[in-house]
Amino acid sequence: MNPLLEVENLTVDFWNQNRWVNVVSHVSFKVMPGEAMGLVGESGCGKTTTAYTLLGYRRPNSRIDKNAEVCFDGQNILKLPGSALRRIRGKRIALVPQNPTTTLSPGMRVGRQINEVLAAHGVSGGERQERVLDLLAHVRLPDPLKTAQKYPHQLSGGQQQRVIIAMALACRPDLLVLDEPTTGLDVTTQAQILELLMHLRQEQGMAMVYVTHDLSVVATICDRVGVMYAGELVEEAPTGELFRNPRHPYTRGLIASVPSVRVPRQRRRILLRGYLQRDQLPPGCRFAPRCLFAHESCFSDKQNLVTAAENHQVACWRWSEVPQLATEIVEELPQPEIVSAPKGAPLLQVDDLNCAYEYHRASLFANPVAKLVVRDVSFDIRPSETFALVGESGSGKSTIARTIAGLLRPPSGKVTFDDQAIAGKVGARTQDLRRDIQLVLQNPDASLNPRQPVLQIIGRPLEIFFHLRGKELRNRVEQLLDDVRLDKTYVRRYPGELSGGERQRVAIARALAANPKLMLCDEILSALDVSVQASILELLRALQAERQIAYLFISHDLAVVRSLAHRVGVLYLGELCEYGQVEEVYSPPFHPYTHMLLSAVPEVNTESRLVPTVRSDAAEGTGSRKTACPFANRCPWKVGKICEDVPPPLQQVSETHALHCHIPLEELRQRETWSKSTLQTAKS
Repeated sequence: MNPLLEVENLTVDFWNQNRWVNVVSHVSFKVMPGEAMGLVGESGCGKTTTAYTLLGYRRPNSRIDKNAEVCFDGQNILKLPGSALRRIRGKRIALVPQNPTTTLSPGMRVGRQINEVLAAHGVSGGERQERVLDLLAHVRLPDPLKTAQKYPHQLSGGQQQRVIIAMALACRPDLLVLDEPTTGLDVTTQAQILELLMHLRQEQGMAMVYVTHDLSVVATICDRVGVMYAGELVEEAPTGELFRNPRHPYTRGLIASVPSVRVPRQRRRILLRGYLQRDQLPPGCRFAPRCLFAHESCFSDKQNLVTAAENHQVACWRWSEVPQLATEIVEELPQPEIVSAPKGAPLLQVDDLNCAYEYHRASLFANPVAKLVVRDVSFDIRPSETFALVGESGSGKSTIARTIAGLLRPPSGKVTFDDQAIAGKVGARTQDLRRDIQLVLQNPDASLNPRQPVLQIIGRPLEIFFHLRGKELRNRVEQLLDDVRLDKTYVRRYPGELSGGERQRVAIARALAANPKLMLCDEILSALDVSVQASILELLRALQAERQIAYLFISHDLAVVRSLAHRVGVLYLGELCEYGQVEEVYSPPFHPYTHMLLSAVPEVNTESRLVPTVRSDAAEGTGSRKTACPFANRCPWKVGKICEDVPPPLQQVSETHALHCHIPLEELRQRETWSKSTLQTAKS
């Protein structure tokens, strides 16, 4: 069988700061019909550039080596004129980009946007409307006719991503290129999207190139994996083989950096040291400056891909020694000084908080209606403590963070900081309070000024709060960049010149510049690759130990939460359904919703590639409350009508652990749960 896609010697350079910068170097791989190929690596390694080149996309400031070939079904994409490329794009090769918010037109109904794709490829007008509804149903969106009439802002993040997938599948392509399609989605929505992609691939027989920094997703969905570093393909192998026997030190470091939801803390790991500095790459192995096993010759002598095993290639001089060396060069992870939640007076106290949004009815003269999205939520955070809020999109996590930050005024409830009730809106707060509470948003594109360089973005709080200027300000900005593993040369760059992960690191550095007492971290790691995640987590721990800084940590990544948080609150439809110390919440008895979240987390597991079964309304069930127990309509352990009519009681599991549920605690403990399968997997 001939390859559907064959990439040979792909080399791409970008013109930046008056010089050519190599972004992709001599990359070669093949994709067979129906095969799923994963491309993984850190931010800035060239994954996305490679993926977009497969469709013939190139930046105006880029150049591609004349000897490079990207052959799709025998045609070299790089040599085709624009008219021929337009006939292929969408029809035979389709793209699912990372951010549906910036891809979908906000002023056009989603049905019309899919209709335009079909029209561009010659589908007749009479057939188009039927195909639009069929595609929306195919990607499992509820009520396709009603969905087609909606605008993108009326859909959840998971629904928007499904619309993008429907557009990509409109002409039944042979190859689907996916660029981080589940980044930023909560675990249940991610599980649904992955299951959908696996189903569509099996049904239609299409091939996929899946670009991601999430190795657990690659382990779930891909047949083969290529690992990229600094623009080079350093290892390629079948998925199971790669995760069982990684040969390249970089691959081993990536896998070791993945936090596990199954164990409290990984005691021994090989750590990736340093970070990618493109202006300091040696002529030999580009990974040598960070490699724990490098010889002097590694810095000067280039190694091409060689065969390490059947269908397993690696670019490393010492690949045969790495498994033995890896058992010797390890680092003991220090146990945190604070295992349980710190004692003492709370830094932040939230009591009976209710949050609402106003929306206007269709009538011009109708009064606005307030919709309650957070109901009677109470918790506290002490100095040096991390309190995590987990839950699906739309559960109210970000609303709580924005309310504490002063961006929203709550209709009722009380927020106390340092024993003082704080004003609802940030404009009425003192400058010291604004400095003490810093918010880092999930999407850096929405918080970084695209017209300001990094020096000005990070320097702004230093000017306002500490009156730094000139060289002193620049030195402090460079130090903050180093803290988040960015090179000091980034001070001259603009947000548009950075990858998604790099932009998020700049946003974190800006918050740290204020030297806050409390950081509100709203999904700050969702755009970061695993190695940078690990470094940011270590940074957050170090800052907490040094400055007694506290975190409200909002995340959909339950593995990260388990590795960082002291206490956890599980939020569903604006209500806390379970809370407690982290090891209590991650151990039986579980609230049914907590169990569903944990069971949906993908793992780097070479023995099983099954996506956990999640209710089909998992990502779409965050609507208005219709039953006494908000989770009753989705609960797999539903008792009966009592769940619909009677509010669930608060059951105290321990002094620090409680959950709202009608099911007796003893029965919850005896359930066949995620935890029991976890123990079996961990032992094996």
